[in-house]
Amino acid sequence: MPCSISPRLGRRALLAATAQASTLLAPTLARAEGDPVDVLLVLAVDVSRSVDEDEAGLQREGYRNAVADPVVVEAIRGGMMGAIGLAYVEWAGAEYQRLVLPWTRIAGAGDAQAWSERLAEAPRASLSWTSISGALDFSLKVLNDAPLEATRRVIDVSGDGVNNSGGPVDLARDRVVAEGITINGLPIVNDRPTFGRMPPVPLDDYYRENVIGGPGAFVIVAEDFQSFGNAVKRKLIREIAALPVPSKG
Repeated sequence: MPCSISPRLGRRALLAATAQASTLLAPTLARAEGDPVDVLLVLAVDVSRSVDEDEAGLQREGYRNAVADPVVVEAIRGGMMGAIGLAYVEWAGAEYQRLVLPWTRIAGAGDAQAWSERLAEAPRASLSWTSISGALDFSLKVLNDAPLEATRRVIDVSGDGVNNSGGPVDLARDRVVAEGITINGLPIVNDRPTFGRMPPVPLDDYYRENVIGGPGAFVIVAEDFQSFGNAVKRKLIREIAALPVPSKG
């Protein structure tokens, strides 16, 4: 004899099944969407031949100490989402760009310290030529592949020379800015310029005219590699907190 199910029991079974399905799907949806962050920030770092082993070490230490600095962590936590997405890229000539540390969500001191330790362990390379244009094109791809969502996207370019490899840097800049991305610059005034040739204009002016662009773009100059760490810290705080650009300096 066929078994009949009352409408009330049928509804209960349907509600139970729906609740169970929602419970199973929720974690999957959360993973697929990812947790939002206030800013996606690519640190694009020059490792061309003009940066010797000691200077490369100072660069790495500058970024490690700056990201883990309590003042920078406070700026991260002070955002609407209380987190940033961070990727670390090293670049040299047009043929060399490398994603050293992939996207990492930094939401507190523990995350920042873990990121700093990972950077300390990553191998370093040093290659010829300086392709800021290649660095920008590669950083754009890294941003477009980011698994996190943010309302702001920034590329932070540091280097001690002008573009002498690959395509024109101003065209690469324009491609990046056209996608709503800000490019900030950290030129390093080095007493040993690339291949012994002085830049055609002061390096900070070169960065202002040819490299940076987008909403709120700015340049902070590192007077030498010894002062690099302080410059990085100041720059990160302004980028993370989206502070307005001063009228002077």
